[in-house]
Amino acid sequence: MTAHALLPDDIRVFERGWLSSNNILLCSDTDAALVDSGYVSHARQTLSLLTSALGTRPLNVLVNTHLHSDHCGGNASLQQQYPALRTLIPPGHAEQVRRWDADALSYAPTGQSCPSFRFDGLLEPGSSLHLGLRDWQVHAAPGHDPHSVILFEPELRLLISADALWENGFGVVFPEIEGEDAFDEVAATLDLIESLQPRVVIPGHGGVFQQVDAALEVARQRLKQFIADPRRHARHAAKVLMKFKLLELQRVSLDDFQQWIGQTSYFALLHHTHFKVQDFNLWIEELLQDLVRVGAARVGDKMLFNQ
Repeated sequence: MTAHALLPDDIRVFERGWLSSNNILLCSDTDAALVDSGYVSHARQTLSLLTSALGTRPLNVLVNTHLHSDHCGGNASLQQQYPALRTLIPPGHAEQVRRWDADALSYAPTGQSCPSFRFDGLLEPGSSLHLGLRDWQVHAAPGHDPHSVILFEPELRLLISADALWENGFGVVFPEIEGEDAFDEVAATLDLIESLQPRVVIPGHGGVFQQVDAALEVARQRLKQFIADPRRHARHAAKVLMKFKLLELQRVSLDDFQQWIGQTSYFALLHHTHFKVQDFNLWIEELLQDLVRVGAARVGDKMLFNQ
């Protein structure tokens, strides 16, 4: 748990590694709300961090900014621990959660895991909700995920930005993997964030930061590069999927990793859309070599290791 100098005492941030999103705990004297629950393999750690911070207070509300596995993989565990917990999700995938469609929710095509969970209400963009001691505005933030929301507290100008804005960029633009034009939505969401004029940003990954203008400039330059060369984004997306799996497994045989790639449909989709003139296996090998070259992975004795 981080008691951050930029934040009031009622807002606490569990800054996690990149396998899990950050978790934001919003407390009053009698109850508490959590924004995002991390990845499933970290669920026990998430619960331990949370119960230590809560003390005798219950967890009343769980909010998901969007339904990628690193933001909601701990939902099921928290719902089991706190049976009265009220879970709120963005409306765009409500029906897919209700019938638990792992393909539509992206867990199957990314090769990631997320136990099924229930939801009790929707985070409607344009609405406001009371979490902890404060009222938070709900804003639609499409781009990284078409149904993502961000939360803004106007009194102190605090922004929970999810993966729409980090200090050094933003998350993979997943609709682009599926052939949908979404770079314009990323740009519009960055414009929205600028218009809110946040004083402090609590991102989905990385540290809390205050240099918002600089972060927006970094994000816009990165977006400009992706627009100029969509293949650059496609390569980036494929390597992010690989690195995420390595973060989960830590070590895996090269044969098993290749088998996982063959079963994970986003790789075939990215290859077909952007690199089909190149042999698929050679393309995958190049991506792995890129991860090794930048120190994100290591190969040895027919094994692949996270670095």
